[in-house]
Order: sequence, then C-alpha cells, then structure tokens
Amino acid sequence: MRPDTSAEHVDHNAEAARLERTAGLYPEDAEHLLLQAAAHLELAGDRPGATALYDRLLSSSAPLDHPHLVRALKASNLWEYGHEAEARAIIEGVRTSAPRDPAPWVIVAEALESHDELEAAQDTFTQAATLLLADVSEPPYSTHPLLFGRHRVRRMLGVPHDNWDTLADTLHSSPIPLDELHDPKRVWSLGSDNPAELQAEITRLRAELGTFREALSRPFPVAVLHWPTNELTELLTAYPPLSSEYRTHEEHLATIEASLRELAASGTPNLGIVTGTVPSYEAFAASEASSPADATLLPQYATTLAARGRAVAWPPQRGVACWCGSGRVYGECHGAE
Repeated sequence: MRPDTSAEHVDHNAEAARLERTAGLYPEDAEHLLLQAAAHLELAGDRPGATALYDRLLSSSAPLDHPHLVRALKASNLWEYGHEAEARAIIEGVRTSAPRDPAPWVIVAEALESHDELEAAQDTFTQAATLLLADVSEPPYSTHPLLFGRHRVRRMLGVPHDNWDTLADTLHSSPIPLDELHDPKRVWSLGSDNPAELQAEITRLRAELGTFREALSRPFPVAVLHWPTNELTELLTAYPPLSSEYRTHEEHLATIEASLRELAASGTPNLGIVTGTVPSYEAFAASEASSPADATLLPQYATTLAARGRAVAWPPQRGVACWCGSGRVYGECHGAE
C-alpha cells in the first residue's frame, strides 16, 4: 500500500497482485512481500487465495527466514473459513516447535482467543513467556504483545494477577490502565443508553487505538550493515576505495557490536542488523545512479534493506545464535562482556 493511500480506499486484490509481481522481481525479498500480499487477500475476503500464498512459501525450495510465522498465519487464516481441524494441528505444531520469535506465538494464541478457546490461549501465551522471558530483566519490545495478550485473556478468565500481569501493566504506556482496557464488562457499556458510560467507553477506545497506532507507526529498525566474510572480500576486491571503511573483517564485526551497544545505551529503540550482498549492493547503487565505490551509499543501502523487511532484531534472544554467523550462541560470541 502506498503511504498516500488511505486504508479504506485500498483495492486489496490489486495490491496483492502488485506485491506478487514485485516478489518475482526481488526473489530475495519474496517471503516478506508474499506475506504482505496474503494479508491483503485476507482483507479482501479471499482466504483460499491467502492460503495458497502461504502454501507457496512453505513449499518453496528456498529456506524461509520465518517459517513458524508463515505457519501461524496460515493456521489463523484457515480457521477463519472453516478449516478448524487443520488450523488446530498447525497451531499444535507451532507450539511443539517452540520458536524463539514472539510473533508466531502471538498469532496462534490470538487465533485461539478469537474462537473462545481462552484456556488454550492463556496456556499458549504462558508457554511463550516462559520460553522467551525467563531470566530477562527487560523484555524486548517485540515480546510486549505476548504480555499484553496474556493479561487480556487472564482478565477475561477472571484469574488473579501474577508477576507477568504486573509487568504488562508496567510496560503499558497508554493513559488507560490495562485492567480497564481488558475489562470484560466493557462490552455491556456499548449497549448502554447512559451518555456518561458511552463517553467513557469512547475515551478508552481512543486510548487503545492510540496504542495500536503507535505500534504500527514505529519506524524501520535503526539498522547496521553487516558483511559476511566472503561478501566483504568480494566487495573490497571489486571496490578498493571502500577499504577505508572496512580494514579487517574482525574489526568490522567488532564495530557493529560496539555501535549497537552505544545506540542501546543512548536509549535508541528498535535496533537491527541487515546483511549485505555484493549483487544486491550493486543493484542498489545502479538504482541511485551512483558508483558502488561511494561509501556514502552504505548507510542508505542499510536503510533500504531494513525498509524491505531484511532487518534482524538486535540483540538476539537468549540462546539464539550470534548475528555474525559464527554458529556460536550470541552470549558466548559477540554478546559476551
């Protein structure tokens, strides 16, 4: 969707077709683009078409960056048009796989919640929180929806608050407390003929909408460019002037980690790393009518990769492999003090 097009005037079928064509032109970004296309098809009511795109991704010979996310989205979509048994099987598969990315957990838990499977939704949210937030002093931004969703479901079940519910309250930035936003009795106020009750509900809905808008309008990650060893060697062989930017590969990796830690210490949110390739960089330079040897293109290239959904969040989750590609756990590699 173009930024100058309001959501209510979007031709979702046309937008999905455009994204599919773009995915054909940029196969390295096909996963990100086809997921967007599937979302448009769901909004257009073409749920079988969306399922076909999810199946296309899952059957691709190219490895997916986020296979659990694709499966979770497929399960949620299937359930919406009557394929409950298949959706449940996929959801159970996602839970068994225990992905380290919070997004699939949120999607399958909300699918259960939307079909009144509140106990199962609570169990799913709790399983994810236990896996991703154990021994984490400051939950990453990407895990906040897990805590908020868990709080909402538990409020609907009428169970007492626990430590994670208290943490969710602390992380919530809206002026309307989570307990009020997630109050099951709110639905009754919508049928009230009392103007004061209706006005109070309008205020709560505006606060909730503001929170959603804040999440949706987050900028692309502040992305730092990473070159794997072979790509950096090829880059410097082809464009020697860039040697002033990258003296050694080890120094390049150390600079990435130091820069990200400095940004994090200054309070910069939503940090990420994008991995460059020489062909992609050359194509970007050509699109800018510039030479790849121009070092000023490098940060622009990083920003463009992030805008195309290529950024990986930093720091990695606990127990996840280091971003540098060494194969070691981040805490034992560049994450070591």
